[in-house]
Amino acid sequence: MTTSAEVLADAFGRIGGMVHDAVEGLSPEELAFRVDDGANPIAWLVWHLARVQDHHIAPLAGTEQVWTSAGWAERFGLSLPVSDTGYGHRPEQVAAVTADAAKLLGYYDAVEQATLRYVRGLSDDDLDRIVDEHWNPSVSLGARLVSVLGDDVSHAAQAAYVRGIVERR
Repeated sequence: MTTSAEVLADAFGRIGGMVHDAVEGLSPEELAFRVDDGANPIAWLVWHLARVQDHHIAPLAGTEQVWTSAGWAERFGLSLPVSDTGYGHRPEQVAAVTADAAKLLGYYDAVEQATLRYVRGLSDDDLDRIVDEHWNPSVSLGARLVSVLGDDVSHAAQAAYVRGIVERR
């Protein structure tokens, strides 16, 4: 019988393939390409999905975010607050997120490994635990994890779409 932890690990593990397919082999200029001035480039989409996953999973796991604990914030050297995840970014903030493929994939892979370590240790009962009472209804661990998965898949698919545009230009 498959456990919830195995399903979650499989789901989070599949995002990495989408991310790698969207990023590998592209130059920093291609990763920064924007369909128009208000659109999100691949670099921002992948950075943002990794930042949101890192930001949401670390406190659940009782760990520091990989962004700070493993020095990724310094490696990226962005002109944004270290706590920034990209939520609500204006076009000029989106444009400030630039990186090469190695940085994007390195950070994403580190976040993925931290996430997989955490979700593989969960029991079915853990998923009912309330992790956020600021919403009505309160948010369970299971709902939070599904929310992160949905956000990650959406942004990874957007990055794949932008890659298609880049390759056809």
